Amino acid sequence: MKMDTDLLLSPAMGLAEEEEADMNDWKLPLAFMKKRHSEKIEGSKALAQSWRMKDRMKTVSVALVLCLNVGVDPPDVVKTSPCARLECWIDPLSMSPQKALETIGANLQKQYENWQPRARYKQSLDPTVDEVKKLCTSLRRNAKEERVLFHYNGHGVPRPTVNGEIWVFNKNYTQYIPLSIYDLQTWMGSPSIFVYDCSNAGIIVKSFKQFALQREQELEVAAINPSHPLAQMPLPPSMKNCIQLAACEASELLPMNPDLPADLFTSCLTTPIKIALRWFCMQKSAKLVPGVTLDLIEKIPGRLNDRRTPLGELNWIFTAITDTIAWNVLPRDLFQKLFRQDLLVASLFRNFLLAERIMRSYNCTPVSSPRLPPTYMHAMWQAWDLAVDICLSQLPTIIEEGTAFRHSPFFAEQLTAFQVWLTMGVENRNPPEQLPIVLQVLLSQVHRLRALDLLGRFLDLGPWAVSLALSVGIFPYVLKLLQSSARELRPLLVFIWAKILAVDSSCQADLVKDNGHKYFLSVLADSYMPAEHRTMAVFILAVIVNSYNTGQEACLQGNLIANCLEQLSDPHPLLRQWVAICLGRIWQNFDPARWCGVRDSAHEKLYTLLSDPIPEVRCAAVFALGTFVGNSAERTDHSTTIDHNVAMMLAQLINDGSPVVRKELVVALSHLVVQYESNFCTVALQFIEEEKNYTVPSPANTAEPGNLTPGRDSPAIPRLRSVNSYTNIRAATTARNLNKSLQNLNLNEEGGPAAFSPGNLSTSSSASSTLGSPDNDEYILSFETIDKMRRVSSYSSLNSLIGVSFNSVYTQIWRVLLHLAADPFPEVSDLAMKVLNSIAYKATMNARPQRILDSGSLTQSAPASPTSKGTHIHQAGGSPPMPSTSSSSLTNEVPKPPAREQPATRPPYTPTLGGQAPHSHQFPRTRKMFDKGPEQAAEDGDEPGGHRNYISPALQTGLCDWSAKYFAQPVMKIPEEHDLESQVRMERQWRFLRNTRVRRQSRGITQKGVSRLDDQIFINRNPGVPSVVKFHPFNTCIAVADKDSICFWDWEKGERLDYFYNGNPRYTRITAMEYLNGHDCSLLLTATDDGALRIWKNFADQKNPEMVTAWQGLSDMLPTTRGAGMVVDWEQETGLLMTSGDVRVIRIWDTDREMKVQDIPTGADSCVTSLSCDSQRSLIVAGLGDGSVRVFDRRMGPNECRVMTYREHGAWVVKAHLQKETDGHIISVSVNGDVRFFEPRTPDSITVLQTVKGLTALDIHPQANLFACGSMNQFIAVYNTNGDVISNIKYYDGFMGQRIGAISCLAFHPYWPHLAVGSNDYYMSIYSAEKRLR
Repeated sequence: MKMDTDLLLSPAMGLAEEEEADMNDWKLPLAFMKKRHSEKIEGSKALAQSWRMKDRMKTVSVALVLCLNVGVDPPDVVKTSPCARLECWIDPLSMSPQKALETIGANLQKQYENWQPRARYKQSLDPTVDEVKKLCTSLRRNAKEERVLFHYNGHGVPRPTVNGEIWVFNKNYTQYIPLSIYDLQTWMGSPSIFVYDCSNAGIIVKSFKQFALQREQELEVAAINPSHPLAQMPLPPSMKNCIQLAACEASELLPMNPDLPADLFTSCLTTPIKIALRWFCMQKSAKLVPGVTLDLIEKIPGRLNDRRTPLGELNWIFTAITDTIAWNVLPRDLFQKLFRQDLLVASLFRNFLLAERIMRSYNCTPVSSPRLPPTYMHAMWQAWDLAVDICLSQLPTIIEEGTAFRHSPFFAEQLTAFQVWLTMGVENRNPPEQLPIVLQVLLSQVHRLRALDLLGRFLDLGPWAVSLALSVGIFPYVLKLLQSSARELRPLLVFIWAKILAVDSSCQADLVKDNGHKYFLSVLADSYMPAEHRTMAVFILAVIVNSYNTGQEACLQGNLIANCLEQLSDPHPLLRQWVAICLGRIWQNFDPARWCGVRDSAHEKLYTLLSDPIPEVRCAAVFALGTFVGNSAERTDHSTTIDHNVAMMLAQLINDGSPVVRKELVVALSHLVVQYESNFCTVALQFIEEEKNYTVPSPANTAEPGNLTPGRDSPAIPRLRSVNSYTNIRAATTARNLNKSLQNLNLNEEGGPAAFSPGNLSTSSSASSTLGSPDNDEYILSFETIDKMRRVSSYSSLNSLIGVSFNSVYTQIWRVLLHLAADPFPEVSDLAMKVLNSIAYKATMNARPQRILDSGSLTQSAPASPTSKGTHIHQAGGSPPMPSTSSSSLTNEVPKPPAREQPATRPPYTPTLGGQAPHSHQFPRTRKMFDKGPEQAAEDGDEPGGHRNYISPALQTGLCDWSAKYFAQPVMKIPEEHDLESQVRMERQWRFLRNTRVRRQSRGITQKGVSRLDDQIFINRNPGVPSVVKFHPFNTCIAVADKDSICFWDWEKGERLDYFYNGNPRYTRITAMEYLNGHDCSLLLTATDDGALRIWKNFADQKNPEMVTAWQGLSDMLPTTRGAGMVVDWEQETGLLMTSGDVRVIRIWDTDREMKVQDIPTGADSCVTSLSCDSQRSLIVAGLGDGSVRVFDRRMGPNECRVMTYREHGAWVVKAHLQKETDGHIISVSVNGDVRFFEPRTPDSITVLQTVKGLTALDIHPQANLFACGSMNQFIAVYNTNGDVISNIKYYDGFMGQRIGAISCLAFHPYWPHLAVGSNDYYMSIYSAEKRLR
């Protein structure tokens, strides 16, 4: 808008007012913006979980090969003097050579046993080649597929050779004998681990790799060439799973420093704490710790495996630090393989990191295969030095004075570092270094609570965090903690497990195996637990029983059903939702649980949730009742009665306001249809017969074909935008039979109706959109047929469903499904179409050869699955139906047409003895309805190629998986809309500022008074005849509806923004529109005269329009051409939607709960033509077709809520408007042009003005005291409230002054003095006050 500068500067309203209006925008509730509206209802993509060890391994045998030859130095090494002498902390020269050798061997074994006490150890001291061969082959034989360790100490023999040999002795110790690594590989086999403690050890690693490659090549050759000598031999083992640790590179000698042991590498690998402390004391920095000597180190009190002692604590810290370094430096898969697969390998590699650090300080580089990145400079080593420092500094006083040992602050500090990472970090960053330490801390009771709390906060960051934690190895720890009885851990453990199971549900088996489910059962039963923790517990149990029979049995014995039923009425909605889902899952295909539910009358207790205010809870209840009737076990009369009861209760949700609930309803009813298939087949046949005999006369029979389109040439119809949620729009098929009422259409050549009534103006629109629907041969029952069936069998009796006799339960449910197949929400109708067509297909297939059967026998409610009694025909065709290939796909694709003809090979049907269907006796009792049946069926060759089912027991809506996503997503994070810095919040702030500006500037204009309103600021030809027009309150967009499509124009720029199809059937028309959340993220509501409401988002921008939701606002409306259609009024403040029209009630919907909250009877015999409400006074004003204006107070009961009736108009009320001020008047106008002002408290009008007769449209400006009338006589008159005409508009500007067409709709802008006019000649124009004012 071009605003005059002085207007912009003049404070038209006080600042306080402006801020108040701005605050009001923040307080207004938003409709249809919940997750269920903005997200697709489906589970998250399952992340491939790699944390589970596919192949946990054990090192079961250890060969200790020592070639020391004490007292004789090998010829190729010149030793220093003094030289490093200690082997396994023993000086070999301090005793006789033989005794030294044996003592060293025994010591080495003890050192290894600290790490793996259960392995078989074999020493081979100064061996020959044969002894090594015998040792290795016997260990491999005993170990089978497990791992074997080969430890080689070559300090008394020459260095390894370049040809890949190590040295051993001859029998007399007169010669060194080479032993080829190739042979060693052959004897050791795989998987193995080799430790080489000798100079130039890197040579062995290289040779090992070359030999391994050579083996692979030989194998390949042998595989191609069968005459190759290797081909006949047993296959040599692959060396892929072999791990090697070598003391130094190929060119390096071992350190000879006399302060160090000779076997420094072995010491690092097997006695890490001892060597680490000695090494610490040898550094210069050790001088900072006074009084600590090497002798003192020997006296550190405690045991390595007791974490409360100084030595044990150091060992624990060392484990945590080396684990952390490895986790942060290694690639994930390598970390899993080396540090999580095998306890001994993990210990050796942790200690190898220490060896790298210590030996590098003596110019020696240990080598490993697989190779590790360098870790000796990692920052965590400084934490280790500090921990050692703190421990050693206490030693003198502990040993001399016996003071108590102060525990290290290491773990507490690391937890603090982790906490800092959690609180301070940005979204996308590297994972926290401390994660493996948090894992170690879970072992300590002192820090456990804090560690669990931080771990929970970390897991809350999202599925990636859960995957990381699982890959670190958290799982066994938190599983073990479930055995703890500490109450304070309960909330934390429940939270952590909910997070884990939301990401990886395969853990259900581990939980049941370890009796973990009992922990959560006790949390659920604990009434002192806060609701959110019980919710998580019941979510975990719902995962445990999900399609897992062992879990179902375990939880059934744990009294889960009774526990859940007690909590159905909990005030916490998420708990109610998950309790219902959990119940639905425990008795899904598990009969004992169903009967337990029957005994506790679970289904009756679930009924209360069917009217729950939260749609997701209603949905969960429908799911639970659906699986309750969906059990395919043997039927009894009792269970059939229960099924019928449940079905009738579910049928009441047919007009629920939430499509999520109705989708779940279709699936629940489909379970019932599967159970009682034959009964439904009979009903289907009856309906198909009825429908054939009853032909609805189509307008083509009554009028000349040419008269169906208006005489005036229709504009070329622009291509409509395709709309996401309508992938198969059933817009208009050529064979559509229109409603009976359309025969009254009698269009004359000009396109104006012969008999006048304001309601039927839009009938002269052209069929503006003829989008194709699926070809009629795609489904047996096309949408048209189903729609006709639905209207033939009036379903108004649905309200009195409960009293029906059981025999007609199937008929009633069939009607419900017919109704759902015409649902305005495409996903609901597609599902219902699948179910109906599945039965129609079976019915028509079965009906062909079945004429010999007495059709009466099918109507009894006998069991549907064949039982051993065999009294019942399961499927007369002779072969069971094939399983559906499109089982749970809820996409909108239409299945391929099933083959219609019986294949020639099928034998004619003859009942076998006892009237039993073939194959039926071979089915197991609990057979699923659509499985293949006995194997032979497949070979009969009698399945037609095109035979496909539309329905299968796996039909699902994805609701449960979608609900589970809640637990996988961050729960503790501030939602984006509350985060003051977020983009969502900034955009909202911008919109609210814009709203304030529009309000302020428009008020400046209307307060001055508008003296003329005929300046045409916009004109364009609309694609269809405008029937409803609506200004957006704050941006420059206007929505124009024709019969079944909506066009959006930018009235400032004069360009078309969007045009899309609303999706209503062809015999209906759009009769009302509203902007919801106009102050913020706008949605558009459209109402059609069949009572359907649809809500759209993403229109008028670059995205594709999407349907947010749709429902049947008024159920018993039959579209007529002369009625008012559907009229609505929207209250943003309360989120209430008032609907009425060609019905006798005003129905109020609560959009927050998505359910009907009130039906107010109008007490009149004519239709409601206009609605206006005021939330402050709870008043609703309705104008009616008989000329009366009725005022209702919605706070009062249905019988006394009509507080006033004015009968002053003699004809149809075009508009009744209730002013929003506290003492606002009612303004009403009838077709005859009399405008009457009423004060709601007085029985008579206070003012009457007379305007033009023959009114077709009228609107009243809410701010500017103007009203505009449009008439059949092709002109618009604008009046002020004194009754003075301020403008008469008869001609368009430009266009050679063309005359305006008959006015079809009018609307004022809620704030600006703009008037939009749509007329029957397709033109859409907007008029405004004079330019100088604007």
